Amino acid sequence: MIRADFYRSGRDISGFRIVGHSDYADSGSDIVCSAVSSAVQFAVNLLDDFGCRPKVSLGEDAVIDCRIRKVDRNSARIADGLRLHLMSVAEEFPNNVKVTVLEVQYAED
Repeated sequence: MIRADFYRSGRDISGFRIVGHSDYADSGSDIVCSAVSSAVQFAVNLLDDFGCRPKVSLGEDAVIDCRIRKVDRNSARIADGLRLHLMSVAEEFPNNVKVTVLEVQYAED
């Protein structure tokens, strides 16, 4: 299962972590994985293009962490759009994707 955790700091999303495999189909034929991967890449690229300074790290075994270092109106809309998109995917494929929103506070870096 793909787990998408969104980090809310105050009223805006300040980052997200995507972990796991959907196990919907074999690698290369997995439409759920494709939908999630494409949406995450698109969101990270938009955050970068809009100057939101995403700090992205890739881990082993299908892990991507994104911390938004400049939370503003643009980053809020992009991150919330990703959350809504992944929630739609999770509605259609509830055994393959789970979305949660967690309240967090980051230390300044």
